[in-house]
Amino acid sequence: MQHETVIVLDFGGQYNQLIARRVRECHVYCEVHPYTLGIDKIKEMNPKGIIFTGGPNSVYAEESPRYQKEIFELGIPILGICYGSQLMAYTLGGTVETAPVSEYGKTEVKVDKSSLLFGDVEEKTICWMSHTDYISQVAPGFEIAAHTADCPVATAQNEEKKLYAIQFHPEVLHTVEGKKMLSNFVLGVCGCAGDWKMDAFVEHTIREIREKVGDGKVLLALSGGVDSSVAAGLLSRAIGKQLTLSLIHI
Repeated sequence: MQHETVIVLDFGGQYNQLIARRVRECHVYCEVHPYTLGIDKIKEMNPKGIIFTGGPNSVYAEESPRYQKEIFELGIPILGICYGSQLMAYTLGGTVETAPVSEYGKTEVKVDKSSLLFGDVEEKTICWMSHTDYISQVAPGFEIAAHTADCPVATAQNEEKKLYAIQFHPEVLHTVEGKKMLSNFVLGVCGCAGDWKMDAFVEHTIREIREKVGDGKVLLALSGGVDSSVAAGLLSRAIGKQLTLSLIHI
């Protein structure tokens, strides 16, 4: 089944699945992958856009997760969120430091409405901040598109290369106009059609399962987590009594 895809690269943030959910709410297919996903695999997937998640690390620490610079040269729009924004800036020649003032919670952000991310967003909007590091100097080719009283670079962008680094979290409900921002990125910047539907995906997946299993039987280890529970639900709908569940404790 061919469809437009946006991929979320997870750098250890707690909102990775929520970001993917928000993209799917824009009627665009989205997958979450670890930041270790290879560049060749990304090229093979040919996504319409890439989103870097937040994470608990500092980009300037040696053990922190990174990604090779080549990803920014693929011509694919990239949105970096929180740690992802700092990683983008750091990798491309900007400066990331410990912030003089940490921000946490609902914060007023002043945006540049000429930005493709913020065209339909109020000039002063409430966003959710959660950071102790900040971008103190944007990377070459970037310009500041949003700021707060304590964070001079709440958003940095290189619109020519379709690279956006935002310090706050648009995926959470506390960011009042976050859904607009993500929609602007996915539909506007990435150019997705927004014609994907979850129910069509479910029906297609069920057909695929039936074709693969045939008359065989399936044993599924069920932990009770989201992944195994969803798998159990799809398998049950697809093959019914051919499925045996085994509850495991982890």
